[in-house]
Amino acid sequence: MARRRRKPPEEANNHERWIVSYADFVTLLFAFFVVMYSISSVNEGKYKTLSESLDDAFSNRALQGNVLEPIQTGTPPTVIQPIPLDHVATAETDKRQALSEEILKERRRLQQVSGQLEDVLRAFIDDNLVSVKRSDYWIELEMNSELLFSSGEAKLSKKAISVLKKTAEVIKPLPNAINVEGHTDTIPIATMAFPSNWELSSARATRVVQELIKAGIEPARLSATGYGEFHPIGDNRIEEGRFKNRRVVLLLVSQAFARYGASDAERAKWLNLAPSAAAAVSKP
Repeated sequence: MARRRRKPPEEANNHERWIVSYADFVTLLFAFFVVMYSISSVNEGKYKTLSESLDDAFSNRALQGNVLEPIQTGTPPTVIQPIPLDHVATAETDKRQALSEEILKERRRLQQVSGQLEDVLRAFIDDNLVSVKRSDYWIELEMNSELLFSSGEAKLSKKAISVLKKTAEVIKPLPNAINVEGHTDTIPIATMAFPSNWELSSARATRVVQELIKAGIEPARLSATGYGEFHPIGDNRIEEGRFKNRRVVLLLVSQAFARYGASDAERAKWLNLAPSAAAAVSKP
């Protein structure tokens, strides 16, 4: 007799499983509100400090000596004191200031000498035979050759000797170098003494230097240069221009720019250079 196979028992539907999910949801919701509450909670210590500070500020109790104290909120921040360092720029500025004072001092001295030359040579300036030009770093005393020499000659006239003596009295106390420059017009010269205008301009400059030495100027301060006709200040095509070009110029040079007017140490001070660099610059 065949045995009947028994059917497996059917699983019963559990309608309460939703409670587990609900409990998880409620737990998460509770955790969320706990976090939100902890974030929104007020620090009573900071709130109290802020409240007292505001109360003091509005009641004018924080005003002492007309100075309003800052409102303290919580722990005052740490103040970091700066570390004092040597200011390199300050030393450089002081050095440049001292240098500038020396340059300004000599500039004022050159201006004063320029005024003195204009006073003692006023008569010749009015006759357009002498002119005084000044710059921040030199004085240019320009004398027309008609005042100093005869045409084609390098022998000084009596009037020229008087002019040079007056000039020497003014510039003798100064330490500055004096460059004497001779200039001619473009009319050629060809004599036994002066084959060209080069020789004539050089001879005239040298003769002025010799007269300044007689007047008491130290020879080490002096130099003579002949430029011939190659540095005109007037038009050589007309007589008026040629008259201007025949001239002798005394250039009183600032010590900072003179080749032999100062020692290497003095030149280094004036030009703000190291002594070794100044020695290299001064080499011919």
